[in-house]
Amino acid sequence: MARLRRATATSAGGIVVRSIAGVPHLVAGRRHRERDGGAWTLPKGTPNPLETLEETALREVEEETGLEVRIVAPIDRIEYVFVQGGAKIHKTVHYWLMEPVGGDLARHDHEFDEVRWVAFADAPGLLTFETERALVERAAGMIAPARMIAPAGEARP
Repeated sequence: MARLRRATATSAGGIVVRSIAGVPHLVAGRRHRERDGGAWTLPKGTPNPLETLEETALREVEEETGLEVRIVAPIDRIEYVFVQGGAKIHKTVHYWLMEPVGGDLARHDHEFDEVRWVAFADAPGLLTFETERALVERAAGMIAPARMIAPAGEARP
C-alpha cells in the first residue's frame, strides 16, 4: 500500500452568539455529506491570498450564515487530521467569538443546506464533531460571566 503524502491546512471561523429571551444561542449549519446525511458544524473557511485569519473568519461567517458579524474576542483553535485525495491533512482552525450586526440567516450560501440559531445547552447534542463541541463549551464560559451578548434585535453599547 502506498504511503499517504502529508499536508497542512488552515481555516478560520466563528461562534456567532446572541441572546434569545435571555438564553444564549449560537449559529450552526448543516453541511451535506453523502455518507451520513449531513454534519452540523460551525461556520469556517479557507483564507484567500493576503487575507488575515480575522478577515477570513469574518468573510466566511458572513458567506456561510448570511449574517454580518463583528469579532468580540478570540476563542481558541482546534486541530484534527483527515485523509483526502491521497493525502493525510493536518488542519488547524482558528475561531473567534462573534456577534451579529446585521444580515439574515436566509442569505446563507450553498455550503450549508440549513443554518439556524441553537441554544448553547442544545449544541452538544447537535454538533457533529467533538472538537467543535469542546470549543462551544469554552465559548459558553467566556460569555456567561461577562454577558457580552446583546438580546436579539438590540445593539451592544
